[in-house]
Amino acid sequence: MKPRHKRFALIVGGLAILALVATLVLNAFQSNLVFFFSPTQVAAGEAPKGKSFRIGGMVKEGSLQRSADGVTLRFVVTDTDKEMTVAYKGILPDLFREGKGVVAQGKLGDDGVFVAGEVLAKHDENYMPPEAAKAVGDAHERAAANRAAADAAARTLKP
Repeated sequence: MKPRHKRFALIVGGLAILALVATLVLNAFQSNLVFFFSPTQVAAGEAPKGKSFRIGGMVKEGSLQRSADGVTLRFVVTDTDKEMTVAYKGILPDLFREGKGVVAQGKLGDDGVFVAGEVLAKHDENYMPPEAAKAVGDAHERAAANRAAADAAARTLKP
């Protein structure tokens, strides 16, 4: 084999190995990629069906329900615009509280209940996950815009 052919074979072999490594890395990245959605986005149908994703917001006051076994529970996550029921079986983080920020990872069930495999809670009284804080802020802005539009419509209807 000529030296030129040997160099060509090495280059082709190196490119093949590089392509294989890139494919494996991208496949691993894709399978571990988890997106965040607010309850409003889930209600609008933006969340993937049958795939794992994260939902976050505030735990609605008075919504925590524990089963008799002590580890199966349901609670409601809200972004102040929409609400999503979450079912979880396991031990909750020590800092999990009603009225506080939470992010849950899992899948949306056929009945519309989010089945969580993991629940993450805030770590101090001032913290809320950035995604959840943005979702709550967006919901507050939408609510304020809706109130302003309703007030304007009411003023135009008055004689």
